[in-house]
Amino acid sequence: MDASLAAAGRALGAGDPLAALKQVALRDDPPALALRGVAMAQLGDLPRARMLLRRAARAFGPGQPLERARCVTAGAEVALAARELGWPPAALTAALRTFMAHGERENAAHARLLQLRRLLLLGRVGEADEQLAALRFAEGPPRLAAVAALVAFEIALRRGRPGAAEVALAGARDAAARAAIPALRAEVEQAGLGLSLPAARLVAAGQARSITLAEVEALLASPDLVIDGCRRAVRRGEAAVRLAGRPALFELLAGLAEAWPGEAPRDRLIERAFGARRINGSHRARLRVAIGRLRSALRPLAGIRTTAGGFLLEPPEGRAVRLLAPPLESPGAALLALLADGEAWSTSALALALGTSQRTAQRTLAALREAGQARAAGRGRSRRWVAAPVAGFATCLLLPVAGDPG
Repeated sequence: MDASLAAAGRALGAGDPLAALKQVALRDDPPALALRGVAMAQLGDLPRARMLLRRAARAFGPGQPLERARCVTAGAEVALAARELGWPPAALTAALRTFMAHGERENAAHARLLQLRRLLLLGRVGEADEQLAALRFAEGPPRLAAVAALVAFEIALRRGRPGAAEVALAGARDAAARAAIPALRAEVEQAGLGLSLPAARLVAAGQARSITLAEVEALLASPDLVIDGCRRAVRRGEAAVRLAGRPALFELLAGLAEAWPGEAPRDRLIERAFGARRINGSHRARLRVAIGRLRSALRPLAGIRTTAGGFLLEPPEGRAVRLLAPPLESPGAALLALLADGEAWSTSALALALGTSQRTAQRTLAALREAGQARAAGRGRSRRWVAAPVAGFATCLLLPVAGDPG
């Protein structure tokens, strides 16, 4: 590597893309193209970065697998920043194997972190947590240690563990300070805001008050019956029953919790669970069937008693019912939580992250656009959706968590 390429590489490692471009901006050889691509990515010009990295990867011949693996890894990072979650993960896995075969531990660690960050965006928190626990980044460069700590911080937030999140955040701050990269330090400080913002609302007697993630953790650890509207589950201590795939039953349960310690009138439950405006006999029959199914689902945790005017939720003796509601009441709350990171998302990436169809994501985005909460840029496949960061509360409990009861 000549002096210009070495200087550009050092500048990029220090988070100074302009200094790197001064060294390689006029060169078109493969290594310079790759460094220019990384520099453009750091400057936020992701389409240009993607194009340069692809040119560099094609220019490196079959006899240069290590150089091509570096381009693939940089391209994967650009795709992640652009929220293109459909990029083939097999290419990054192949690059990781190449790094391991050539003893490039730093690049291998970088590739692993990209895999973990993609898992988090897809809501696969448990899988990301397991893989992170098997890795060790403390002995590597402080830049990678900071990113690894941020991944651990995000996992702890998604799982509602503020204590673990604070430990990870402290590690990220220390590593970012040692790395001396201003952009990385700013990212760490921005991430830390989620610990102090309200994460949910506690509803009682028709009144709601905002609570932080630490208060949420204390509530879920209590012996009371907690109706968790953020994860659509009912919890008592370590026991939990998930109702995320049964929206009508959860709406009935939330209606019963709102009315507790009193009874919930039948008509109000029907209106809430089925959206009926003119209630008839068929709605009442549906309510009886749904209440029977809800009783069966709740049997390990609580009971439901039929009363003259409706139904009454019965927690274990001496225990209270607590209704935990999302910080934002919106049908598109989970989608808004994804857009709140300030990045531009494609419809396909949003659908992939939410585990839903593109058509469902499009309908939700259209509603949010009419409400002025989201806006689109571009046309066709290049269309991207953005939103201003959601102000005033943390979004961690609104983000999807695929197959993870925690």
